[in-house]
Amino acid sequence: MKRTWPLSDIPKPALPKKGEPGSFWEDRGDRRHCGVDLHAPEGSRAVACEDAVVIRVGTFTSPTVTSYWNTTLFVDLRLGDGLICRYAELGEVSVTIWEHVRRGHLVGGVGTVLIASEITEQSPGYVRTLKEHDTLSMLHFELWRSVPTADARYRGGNWFANDAPADLLDPTWYLQGIL
Repeated sequence: MKRTWPLSDIPKPALPKKGEPGSFWEDRGDRRHCGVDLHAPEGSRAVACEDAVVIRVGTFTSPTVTSYWNTTLFVDLRLGDGLICRYAELGEVSVTIWEHVRRGHLVGGVGTVLIASEITEQSPGYVRTLKEHDTLSMLHFELWRSVPTADARYRGGNWFANDAPADLLDPTWYLQGIL
């Protein structure tokens, strides 16, 4: 099946390698990263990689949860094979629940997830590094076997435990298949 890169405005980059910042299951000290971060300017077009159905839309990050987070949104797409792609850290959403989308259909625009002025020396190291490199906006991309968990250990694309959620998949293989 032919797939489209999820950021239509951005050339296909090299994906972060295992253990690198933004990679899947990156160890962030007190948490693990549940997806792959694709850095892009705010407002960059996030598009459906393949035909899918929108099954959920909601808030992904919020300063009411963590002071250095902007409010960002997520969209969950159910693919034809039943897998769920989560597009997260969006600044705007362009789809509605139960909408059928085609490959290349606009899902939303990349948001700026981090509030630079709220990042301090007490913030996690990976957050301070993002600020230093001015990479505060990105598409956070996850892949799940079923609807992503509502478990309290999952927040803002991070898992606050070492044992991974059973249905979480490494999306690297999916994205590499597009490159």
